[in-house]
Amino acid sequence: MASMRISGNGSAGLVSGAGQQVLQFYKKGKEKGIMMELNADKVGKRIRGKVILSDICLNMRGGQIYGFVGENGSGKTMLFRALSGLMSIDTGTITYNGKVLHRDFSVLPSLGIVLENAGLYPNLTGMQNLSYLAKLKGQIGTAEIQEAIERVGLDPHDKRVYGKYSLGMKQRLAIAQAVMERPDVIMFDEPTNSLDENGVERVREVILAEKERGALILLASHNKEDIRILADHLYRIRGGQISNEEEK
Repeated sequence: MASMRISGNGSAGLVSGAGQQVLQFYKKGKEKGIMMELNADKVGKRIRGKVILSDICLNMRGGQIYGFVGENGSGKTMLFRALSGLMSIDTGTITYNGKVLHRDFSVLPSLGIVLENAGLYPNLTGMQNLSYLAKLKGQIGTAEIQEAIERVGLDPHDKRVYGKYSLGMKQRLAIAQAVMERPDVIMFDEPTNSLDENGVERVREVILAEKERGALILLASHNKEDIRILADHLYRIRGGQISNEEEK
């Protein structure tokens, strides 16, 4: 999966790769949704002539967790990029609360997202990183950021910079980043990667709490227990196609 890495010195640093895409929804996604409803109709995408997504049809509602399983390279991450607006599509339509993505807005207006290996500014603390992102929308303050960091088992007053974090700490901070603004739609791509047993349990609790709040949640995971415990609906992706759906 593509790495998201933000590099540079302080908040003036340059954002590279997928990290630049993720910043798009912090800068542009200022409009809050009303009723969470996300639909895909015959969505397709090719990259350099290769089919990445093919004839994807989905109907998803708030207060539900939609699980996506498949082998590496099957199209799960690309599907999340397409549904969020971080990647354009070639065919079909994606609608959010009745409005068309890439026509009425460029990215989902109320979105939290975790993509595997998501990086932040290495020379800022966790609190400083999330504070910088939060300022781009101006929807939350220090108290909400601290709460999000504490929810995933980190200390908002930790003076260590992100570059000194363990892989598990980085993953926890990525989860905190995704939920801190209480978005309507949250996409978790391998959310329990690199986590110890305590971290896995905490993250699962956070995901279930967001569902209870009414968020529409998409979850991709190779961890069968994540899917078994968390998902209300299960989709299997092969070669960019959704081959079947299992109700849980």
